[in-house]
Amino acid sequence: MPELSFQMLIRFAITTFAVANFAGFFTACQAGARPNIIIFMTDDQRADALSCAGNTILKTPHIDRLAHEGMRFRNMFVTNSLCAPSRATLLTGVYSHVHGVIDNKNRRIPKDMPILSDYLREAGYEVAFCGKSHVAGALRDRRWDYYFGYLGQGAYLNPRIAEGTDGKDAMYSGYMDDIVTDKAIAWLNRPRTKPFCLFLWFKAPHRPWTRAPRHQDLFKGINIPKPPTYDLRAQGSPGKPRAFHEADNKIGSFPDVASLDTFVKDYYATIVAVDENVGKVIKALEKSGILDKTAIFYTSDNGFFLGEWQAFDKRFMHEPSIRVPLLVRYPPLIKAGSTCDKMVLNLDIAPTILELAGIAIPKHMQGRSLVPLLEGETPSDWRSEWLYEYYEYPGPHSVRKHRGIRTERYKFIHYYEEPQEFELYDLQNDPEEHENLYGKPGSELLVKQLRQRLEELRKQTRDPDLK
Repeated sequence: MPELSFQMLIRFAITTFAVANFAGFFTACQAGARPNIIIFMTDDQRADALSCAGNTILKTPHIDRLAHEGMRFRNMFVTNSLCAPSRATLLTGVYSHVHGVIDNKNRRIPKDMPILSDYLREAGYEVAFCGKSHVAGALRDRRWDYYFGYLGQGAYLNPRIAEGTDGKDAMYSGYMDDIVTDKAIAWLNRPRTKPFCLFLWFKAPHRPWTRAPRHQDLFKGINIPKPPTYDLRAQGSPGKPRAFHEADNKIGSFPDVASLDTFVKDYYATIVAVDENVGKVIKALEKSGILDKTAIFYTSDNGFFLGEWQAFDKRFMHEPSIRVPLLVRYPPLIKAGSTCDKMVLNLDIAPTILELAGIAIPKHMQGRSLVPLLEGETPSDWRSEWLYEYYEYPGPHSVRKHRGIRTERYKFIHYYEEPQEFELYDLQNDPEEHENLYGKPGSELLVKQLRQRLEELRKQTRDPDLK
């Protein structure tokens, strides 16, 4: 028998498990109907790009409602801050190095690896996908009860979209996220006898941040303040390694990102359109009398620099890049207006939804169900640290490969290809990551402990590159 690669063994194990147990995945539900489920996802929305998160310029009343009537997670992170890897992780519940979508070059989830919608559909849910997937094939190789999606990034204005996985891409007049939302609502309004799960994944606020025509004058006359670290980039990013300050992500270096003021206002304006569309969905659920029977999740695939260190984009392990929103509304389970400060990951969304749907969580999934946290409980063994990874180099913005560990207090980053470089931050005393403590007297023991724990996490998560 030929020798199998690590990835092949993992996929074989997952496939074998799926075939043997798929029919028995869902368990008897508790009394009452299983919830309907909606998963809103935006593209490149950082955690504080919401008024419920304290943003004083951007107003998002409809999204805020999900927080006011549900739970807002204040420490939600992605394990690879890049579009395709993050989306594949949400769908599979495993790390990039397990599902294989490690960057935006190879964006295909293995066909033999079940995704969240497969489990739900097998358990009797009607499932629909509307919007941007950004994985190879745009999820047209999966089974959906309804599909309205597009290849690649898509266009904000007059986009080409396919209705049905075997449909042809056709041009639709209007604004991308409005069109997709209207199709999703039309599907929601269909009569049905089964619970449903809708994946409604927006294009916004991804570059080039094209505004909806109705928002052309939004934020006119408003000043966008510089972050405290903005001007430090011009000083050579003191304390940061070359891997950080030599990345090609500087505001002013690209024609469409010419100034902080212009690009942030456009970024915010596209989120306002998202907010309006979220409001339309909530209104449709209310009109149908099923709002409180529907578990609604709102999140994003990665964060985004908005001028910190004169940067835009994502990819790095720094806080603006890895932190994303997570709001969950489901009144039968969640106390209105609640918050959670525990560290949660995009790995956790798939197991959470499966538990809510009464489906046994596959053992290969690497996340944890958030249901105890949603119920207001705090498990004593909840994670206090987690692994981050980034692989796309060489590639756009020239961000070198790195991995790291984030604990509740510290962050350690290792740029592991030569020349190797490191970053270490005390987030309790330095939340803006000004002072790189690596190499400073007194940090030696902490570095040793974090490096050791980083290697343990790689082993626990089955990293095939572990030597």
